[in-house]
Amino acid sequence: MPEHPLLFTLALLGLCTAGIAGAQEASPFRSAEDGAFDVSGFLDEAYGFLPMVVPITEPAIGYGAAVGVGFIDKPLGQAKQDFERPNITMVGGLGTENGTWGVAAGDMRHWFGGRLQTLAGAVYASVNLDFYGIGDNSLLNDDPLEYNLETRGGLVQGKYRLADTRLFGGLGYAFAATDVSFDAPAGSPGIPSYTSRSDVGGITPSLTFDTRDNIFTPISGTYAEASAGLFANAFGSDDDFQRARLTMLQFVPLHPRLFLGLRGEGTASFGDTPFYLKPFIMLRGVPMMRYQGDEVAYAETELRWQCWKRYSLLGFAGGGAAWNDFARVENRQSVLSGGFGFRYELAREHGIHAGLDIAFSDDDAAVYIQVGSAWARP
Repeated sequence: MPEHPLLFTLALLGLCTAGIAGAQEASPFRSAEDGAFDVSGFLDEAYGFLPMVVPITEPAIGYGAAVGVGFIDKPLGQAKQDFERPNITMVGGLGTENGTWGVAAGDMRHWFGGRLQTLAGAVYASVNLDFYGIGDNSLLNDDPLEYNLETRGGLVQGKYRLADTRLFGGLGYAFAATDVSFDAPAGSPGIPSYTSRSDVGGITPSLTFDTRDNIFTPISGTYAEASAGLFANAFGSDDDFQRARLTMLQFVPLHPRLFLGLRGEGTASFGDTPFYLKPFIMLRGVPMMRYQGDEVAYAETELRWQCWKRYSLLGFAGGGAAWNDFARVENRQSVLSGGFGFRYELAREHGIHAGLDIAFSDDDAAVYIQVGSAWARP
C-alpha cells in the first residue's frame, strides 16, 4: 500500500502575521500569551476546524492544490500530561496540472486514556506518473514511460500500548483495487506485466516505540517502527508478496532555540510485488517514485533554529539508494538532496509549526508547504 502520510497537510494560515498581532483582546485566532496570530483557540472550540488550501509542487505530478478541513481535539499540554495523542479527523481532495486528482478521508482516534489508537482511511485517486524502471534501468532513465494509476482503497488499523511502556503493538488491514494503464503501445520495451486491474489486500502488523513530545512538530523524543505488509489471495490480493519496513526518527534539543532531527528508513519487498508498490526513495526534492527498487534505504537530517519569536529557519540534507535485490547491490541507483526553509508557530497549544521548504536533488528542485514535521507520523 502507499507510504503512510499523516492524512493531509494544512494551509498557509498564519505565515504572514505582520500587522495581525496588534490588539490584545481575547480571540480564537490570537494568543493571549504574546498577542501573535495563533489558531489554538479556534481549534479548541467545539466547532473548531482547520480549513486547508495547500499548494502542491511535487515534481512527479506537477503544480496543483489540496483542499479540505481538519478537526483536532486535544491541545499539546493535555496530551503531554496523560500521554494521549490528539484525535484528528480530515477530509479533502487534490488536483494537479498533469491531470492527477483524488479525494480522501481519514480518522485517527484514541481510547482508554491513550492505550488504544485506531486509524481508518479511504481514498479514490487517479494519479499520472512516469515509470523509470526498477533499479538502474538505462533504457528508461532518460526516457520514462507515462502511466496512470486509478485506485480505490482503504485501511483500518489498531495499535495497543503494551503495559506501562511506550511500546505499541499494531495490526491492520489494507485493500486497494487499482487500474493501471501505460501511455505506450502494448509490447513497448520496459513496460511491466501489470497493465490492467489488480487487487491488493493484506494484513499489516507493526511494533512501534514512540516518546515524541508531540506528533506535529516534535522537539524531543524517539519514534521507531518495524512494520510489515503480508499480501495474499486469502486477504483479497491477486498476488502473493510481502513488504518489510524499518523507520527511525530522533529529535534532540541542542539549545532552547536549536533543534536537531535525524531520520532513517529502509524498505524491502519480496515475492510478486506489483511494480507500483515497489519501495521508493522519499526525500524532499526527489520526485515521487523516481527511484524504485526491491529494496531502498535513505536518511535525512534537519536543523531548525527558532531565530525570532515564533519564526524559525531550517536546513536539511539527505541521501538514499535503491537496488533490485540483496544479491545484486551493484545494480543500484543513488540520489542526494538538501535544502532550506522557514517555519511559523501556528498553534502553540498543539505544537504545530507551518512553513515552506525549498529542496534540491540530482534531478530536480521543488517547493513544499509544510505543516508540522516533514516526517509526520501518527
